[in-house]
Amino acid sequence: MRIRIVDAFTDRPFAGNPAGVVLFDGAFPEDDRLQKIAAEVNLSETAFARPLTGSPQGADWALRWFTPLTEVDMCGHATLATAHVLHSTGTATGTVRFAARCGTLSATAHEDGSITLDFPTAPLTPAALPDGAAEALGSEVRSVHDTGPHIGDLLVELADEKTVRALTPDVRALGRLSRRGVIATAPAEDPSRGYDYVSRCFFPNVGIDEDPVTGSAHTALAPFWSERLGRDDLTGLQASARTGLVRTGLRADRTLLTGSAVTVIDGELLA
Repeated sequence: MRIRIVDAFTDRPFAGNPAGVVLFDGAFPEDDRLQKIAAEVNLSETAFARPLTGSPQGADWALRWFTPLTEVDMCGHATLATAHVLHSTGTATGTVRFAARCGTLSATAHEDGSITLDFPTAPLTPAALPDGAAEALGSEVRSVHDTGPHIGDLLVELADEKTVRALTPDVRALGRLSRRGVIATAPAEDPSRGYDYVSRCFFPNVGIDEDPVTGSAHTALAPFWSERLGRDDLTGLQASARTGLVRTGLRADRTLLTGSAVTVIDGELLA
């Protein structure tokens, strides 16, 4: 069984967000085996894909994502990593369609090596600040939004970029605030640096204290900042230690996520 580790939302190794990618020729193994593989890889997500024929949704591949602890409904960076493997190995060309728990997704490769994902836009709903949230974050909060069923996070707006970068939250306490975790965001201090907003993502409930670069979170960040900045096409910087850039394009109920990826490990799973 061939397994690859791909850094997503970056054009250089050892940055962005690493994901495991495993392609199967036939049916998926039992869920328990997929979960054990993801736990062994021990990255924020491992993607498993298999080819489809005659899919009623017109999908080319079935796609699933597992954290070290559980299967998740949606993952952007591991989808980008999977599409990168399919295109870089010549297994697929042009646009690839995936059947996933959150619906049908697509990934389109471009001549410059970047890939654009087409994901559902998160339905943002204003929410009250939960008790203890500001204390858990260690920061005052300007606004709070629920991100809907597929993501399951609270999106919290903070005062500025410096505040987001300086966060040292109580991650365990954040886990009590929502199903997956918390997305903290603020406008860019200087948009001339090439990004319009910053974010950091904390997902303790799925075994990820801080995710390096989160594609799914940007399906909520895109509508949030597009409304405030008055533009549908933006660039977000996820200000984790590894950092990564996600170009977002709001298209009503769909959000386009564009980034690059690099394969850093290509090996064989022996067990």
